[in-house]
Amino acid sequence: MIRHCVFIRFRPEISSEEKAVIFGEIAALKARLPGFMAAHIGSNVSPEEGMDKGFAEGFIVDFTDAAARDAYLEDEEHRKTGAKIVAAAEGGIAGIFVYDLEIAG
Repeated sequence: MIRHCVFIRFRPEISSEEKAVIFGEIAALKARLPGFMAAHIGSNVSPEEGMDKGFAEGFIVDFTDAAARDAYLEDEEHRKTGAKIVAAAEGGIAGIFVYDLEIAG
């Protein structure tokens, strides 16, 4: 299994409604992409103040394997939503942190 973690430092003027649209688009991909197992979306709730380095919101997507993750990365709808994330992030790409973990089953 691949756990695809994406954390975002949103620009201050991005509304909660705009964030909800972006996150909704990510979650909606599950219905069309084989191997997309689950999406977990939310804000950082860690009591470790400042440790998030401003990446206060994000999502984690679980995929059955690397091939399913790769298909998601190449998907046209994912690319459109990814462009919205870049546009909404503070500093563009600099405001996004992505980390993939391989989880042994």
